[in-house]
Amino acid sequence: MTAVPLAMHGQLSNRMRILPIRIIILLLVCFPARAVAVEILRVAVISDMNGSYGSTRYEATVDSAVARILELKPDLVLSTGDMVAGQRIPHLARNAVLPMWDAFHEHVSAPLANASIPLAVTPGNHDASAYAGFGLERTVFAEQWTPRKPDVRFVDDAGYPFHYAFEFADILFISLDATTVGHLPQQQMDWLRQVLAEHGAASQRRVVFSHVPLWPFAQGREREYIGDHKLQSLLEAANVDLFLSGHHHAFYPGTSNGIAFVSQSCLGAGPRRLLGTREKSKQGFTLIEFTDNEIRIAAYVEPHFETEIDWSTLPTHVRSAAAELVRVDLSDLEIKPIAAAR
Repeated sequence: MTAVPLAMHGQLSNRMRILPIRIIILLLVCFPARAVAVEILRVAVISDMNGSYGSTRYEATVDSAVARILELKPDLVLSTGDMVAGQRIPHLARNAVLPMWDAFHEHVSAPLANASIPLAVTPGNHDASAYAGFGLERTVFAEQWTPRKPDVRFVDDAGYPFHYAFEFADILFISLDATTVGHLPQQQMDWLRQVLAEHGAASQRRVVFSHVPLWPFAQGREREYIGDHKLQSLLEAANVDLFLSGHHHAFYPGTSNGIAFVSQSCLGAGPRRLLGTREKSKQGFTLIEFTDNEIRIAAYVEPHFETEIDWSTLPTHVRSAAAELVRVDLSDLEIKPIAAAR
């Protein structure tokens, strides 16, 4: 709308006072007020982009996916870990770890930064394993991401870039430092409880993201999960909407007790089969759309990342000895595929 000079406001007001009523009515009929468009927050989720141990090379799928994400112009990108190929034994030296991060930034971080799209990361076991012997890789992880803090409103960044929390468009995002199998350390559980208590209720949505999932999704990774019922109860009590994870290299949107657990496809090496299935999940990334009354999710897959995974091709349940996850569109949650909203 063109700005009106201040000196003209009085003239316009006088003219409006003498404008015939019938003309005003005609204007209202011909030019009704526009309905306010519903705003959509779009978040892309990338995961498991690394190749073989120590590699500085990335598969073409990584570059293609980043290019597609730039076309989609999300408001925010999350990484659920395994951005580089560390955690090798014998341990990698600093002069081997740094080139891996240089390559990642060239292929992923820099293109997103040049497009002014914030990238929020959580550590993977190949990025910053908390197992003994990988202290150097955790140190380098902190060195790499401390100067690359995303432009978001942090509510707790004392543990950044490992575990931290921020608000973005009235949604609370929480990164967990989950690079090992088994329960979170008690200190991190206490921190999570406090963040949810102080900021969860005031947020429209609550999203937790980590590398290792709370419950298993994929074959060959049946024992590689957090598996803590106390953590599940904490998330339920705080009305967490989404728990996003990587590590299992297979896309699945499942739910348990009101929480949607979304496992990401990998973009790098090693796609896996979901539990109880025969075909490997395709390489891909996830796009999430948040509206006022629902959440929409799509996994865009190789080679051009324009095609969504059809949820009807996914199993209705993912069952393991630890948990049973129901495909989220078969639940009563207000979550559906992006394609269904078109």
